[in-house]
Amino acid sequence: MELEIKNNIYKAQCIGNVEPIEYMIPYPSMRSLIEGQNIKYSTQIIIEDLSITNLDFYNLVKKAAMWLSHQGIKPKDRIIINSVDHFSKTILLFGAWHLGASVILPGKEKIEKVKLEAETKIQININKKVLKIISKLPSDYISTYKPLLNQEALIIFEKGLGIRLSHYNLLVNVNSIQKEIGFPSRSRVSIKLDCNSIGWIIFGSILPIYCGYIIDNIKPDFTIGEKNCDFNIRHDLKNLSEYGEKDIGICPENSGCLSIGNKPIHLTNYKVNKNKLEVNGHSIMMGYLDNSKNKESFYNGVLNLDF
Repeated sequence: MELEIKNNIYKAQCIGNVEPIEYMIPYPSMRSLIEGQNIKYSTQIIIEDLSITNLDFYNLVKKAAMWLSHQGIKPKDRIIINSVDHFSKTILLFGAWHLGASVILPGKEKIEKVKLEAETKIQININKKVLKIISKLPSDYISTYKPLLNQEALIIFEKGLGIRLSHYNLLVNVNSIQKEIGFPSRSRVSIKLDCNSIGWIIFGSILPIYCGYIIDNIKPDFTIGEKNCDFNIRHDLKNLSEYGEKDIGICPENSGCLSIGNKPIHLTNYKVNKNKLEVNGHSIMMGYLDNSKNKESFYNGVLNLDF
């Protein structure tokens, strides 16, 4: 990536005089998030339907990391994980991060196109048989590699273009959501989102663990989904000014959440300018895989998005 483009991306990731390196978040990587939650809260239930505790979840993640390692996956590898099961995908997602790999969500794009643009040949298809194999593995696997905050954690093709997100992007986005959403730890939540979307990654996979929520699809305290929920995901960012206070604006280039209501989340700022949305802040992506798209999108200290 050209130095000028890197500098333009970094400028867009700053907000006011606060650079990303100056804002401390509790965890140095997605791997550390799981480890940290087990220091004090290992026995707490986090998935009510399956009676899964933090420790149970952590052990499954380590088993998944071991299994991925046995498949030849190495730290910094980019891997496509396909699964229709939310729980399976969550385990493999955190397993990959525990190993230090980067996960690709292909969205509706053809797999061969995704592999070519992401420069990878690695694809993992998860089914119940694989989960059964994982469950039989020992849970003492610890990867010797520890990813850094600025390392790539996720590539999403939700909008057709490959969008690169770092561990910091994901963690700071969820940290900012926690400040706005208003529900305390141990609240019960039901997530009704497609597990191939950035909305699910943030709200369905990372947020419950980060905030200490209990996933409960029977008697939740609040729900998050596309419609008829307590918080409703919206993608029509050109209508931001019309959002209700419980509408959530989704912007993949901003690591998932842009706003709750028409108020930007913490450490994010945006401005609607004619047919463009100008965004800056700590959740701004690492950039597109397509460097020519980076060149035309990052200028004047912000990320410029067409409606």
